[in-house]
Amino acid sequence: MSRKPIIAGNWKMNLLQSEAKALFEGIKSFTKDFTAQQLPTIVIAPVFTSLSAVSSEGCDCGCGCDKISIAGQNCHWEKSGAYTGEISVEMLADAGCSYVIIGHSERRQYFSETDEMINKKAKAILAGGLIPIICCGETLEQREAGVTDQHIATQIRAALNGLSEEEVAKSVIAYEPIWAIGTGKTCDSQEANRVIAMIRNVVKEVSSASAGDSIRILYGGSVKPSTIEEQMSQSDIDGALVGGASLKAESFNEIIANTMKVSV
Repeated sequence: MSRKPIIAGNWKMNLLQSEAKALFEGIKSFTKDFTAQQLPTIVIAPVFTSLSAVSSEGCDCGCGCDKISIAGQNCHWEKSGAYTGEISVEMLADAGCSYVIIGHSERRQYFSETDEMINKKAKAILAGGLIPIICCGETLEQREAGVTDQHIATQIRAALNGLSEEEVAKSVIAYEPIWAIGTGKTCDSQEANRVIAMIRNVVKEVSSASAGDSIRILYGGSVKPSTIEEQMSQSDIDGALVGGASLKAESFNEIIANTMKVSV
């Protein structure tokens, strides 16, 4: 089954508004030379304070801005209320977002997010008309203990609990081995593909074969221009969640270009 690749840039806690706008301009300048059909789905996730700086640039001028989707880096599952410091799905949609990243290992590790919380967020995102990018992954200790598949399968089952077949199919999963995030280490492409194929089988078990075939599953963890072609040549890897390499237009654009060589 042909699944359109996604190249998503998670900017994490980086870039002021002027810097975010400049980076967005650099990506736009690359995408304007291609049709939407030629490009993968491109998603960028700035900090909340920079959402308006990039989404306000959206237009129908043919400059490439309409080929770039915006994501929030997190959300709360409630629509409103006394949740100081949080942001709702409706607020993200109002700011121009189409996607929301949830369950990132940094959120799980530093802010004690649980599988139950991530499931609540996924349901809220889908109910609000946006698309969740659900992150999963194992630590080095879990990999060395041989429980990678078991741990990730548990994360996926919990995240997708209670979602309809249609909701699962439109969601996105990002497999990020925690030991490869920001370390410069990259999971071997064939091993990453094996884990992602396992994730796809779990999706089929908890939802349906159709949903498992439709859902796009990305690889993340020190993705670079030099690694993306091999990764995208694998059978089950549908794109990348890019961290550090997404903070410079040159490297992010090169990742997009190299993806187009093999997968679009």
